Amino acid sequence: MIFLFRRLVTLLCFSLFTAIAVATPKVQLAKVYGADSVVVSDYLVSEKYDGVRAIWTGTQFLTRAGNTINAPAWFTAPLPKAWLDGELWSKRQDFANLSGIIRTQLPVDNDWQNVSYMVFDMPDSSIPFSERYKNYLGLVAQLNAKHIVAVEQKRFESNHQLSLYMDDLIANGAEGVMLHLASAVHRSGRSDALLKLKPYLDAEAIVIAHLPGKGKYKNMLGALKVRSAEGVEFKIGSGFSDHQRQFPPAIGSTVTYKYHGFTKHGLPRFASFLRERNAL
Repeated sequence: MIFLFRRLVTLLCFSLFTAIAVATPKVQLAKVYGADSVVVSDYLVSEKYDGVRAIWTGTQFLTRAGNTINAPAWFTAPLPKAWLDGELWSKRQDFANLSGIIRTQLPVDNDWQNVSYMVFDMPDSSIPFSERYKNYLGLVAQLNAKHIVAVEQKRFESNHQLSLYMDDLIANGAEGVMLHLASAVHRSGRSDALLKLKPYLDAEAIVIAHLPGKGKYKNMLGALKVRSAEGVEFKIGSGFSDHQRQFPPAIGSTVTYKYHGFTKHGLPRFASFLRERNAL
């Protein structure tokens, strides 16, 4: 009963956030980097920020699912009447805290003081990313607002140089790197124009059951039973905080998990929970 009550509270809170939704924005989505098929020198490379994807429409922030993000008026005041793509971010390895700040219907100014908008694109379907990079650099400089930050892009001539760069970021708590094809115009969906590179693989799955915990996790979540896009069912039992075990992702929601290859039976090896996608 305690477990069911906690789930009801979580669902009510979630419904408050998702009640206001508009048309899903057309955003670029990343494919996984493959060293054998990529000419590194063709790409501009930046840190992958472990924050909340936020599209600035010129009047409001939207998640990639089309939900409104309620930011304080002072936070959005400097932003232009132009389409920007970026990440709301606080610091490395702080996603759980950040998502709580951003989900709040009535934004708390003190909390948002620790949030930055990391701009990594100024979408335009008529010009390549190399030009869009120059455009957003110039725009953010003109805004002169410390919480609006232009993401720096770098060039590398080899996979070895790229690996050294990523290894340094990872050692300092970063999640990975993003690669933008310099010559590519903006287009929605997944393509080789935008790639992600991490020290582990990740994927999404649908929650199909809650499995009860034992021992110290009695009356809490023990594991999620999930189904992948390929129809494979498996359990995710690690990666959860105590709070997430008390208020687990709802059945039917989409979660992101990390893994390290596959077992001989085709199941994700060492699958571990990362986050709930539908929470934002």
